[in-house]
Amino acid sequence: MYAQNTQNTYGWVAQLIHWSMAIAIVGLFALGLWMTSLTYYDEWYTRGPYIHEGVGIFIAALLVFRLIWRALNSKPNDDHLRPVERLGALMAHWSMYALMAVVMVSGYLISTSDGRSIDVFGWFSVPAVYASKGFEAIAGDLHYYLSFVLIGIAVIHTTAALKHHVIDKDPTLERMLPFPPKKDQN
Repeated sequence: MYAQNTQNTYGWVAQLIHWSMAIAIVGLFALGLWMTSLTYYDEWYTRGPYIHEGVGIFIAALLVFRLIWRALNSKPNDDHLRPVERLGALMAHWSMYALMAVVMVSGYLISTSDGRSIDVFGWFSVPAVYASKGFEAIAGDLHYYLSFVLIGIAVIHTTAALKHHVIDKDPTLERMLPFPPKKDQN
């Protein structure tokens, strides 16, 4: 398996980034939803946000790396897709990137609205650059509602990949799996 993408498949770096972010974002979404039900006296009232913020900072850095990696690597050939499918995939990917960025920035603004930095598991802190108590509610609404939109598009993305694999029997999903398609095994 190559680090960089080939004509037939994504390299292991792109695959690792993709699956790490997918798992972390679904996990953060579930944790975030659960956190909204916690009361002040719950043991996880401070622990949940601490984990959510720390993982969120790492995923934000990974998103930046992912976009750079994507710009520096050609993507596998998608001639097997119809033009409307190529357009749909392009729109879904860039919508998810934009939503991830807005959700992450709004999460950062929620966490730092009081002027405090974000402690990332005791390893380092991300300083607050803008403090405004009034903006916390707006950022909170953006973070909450756009997270649902992001997960919705991710579900459509997953459904499309499964459709390509099960119904169309084309290599779309295989290209993002850790074992290469038969064409790359030479």
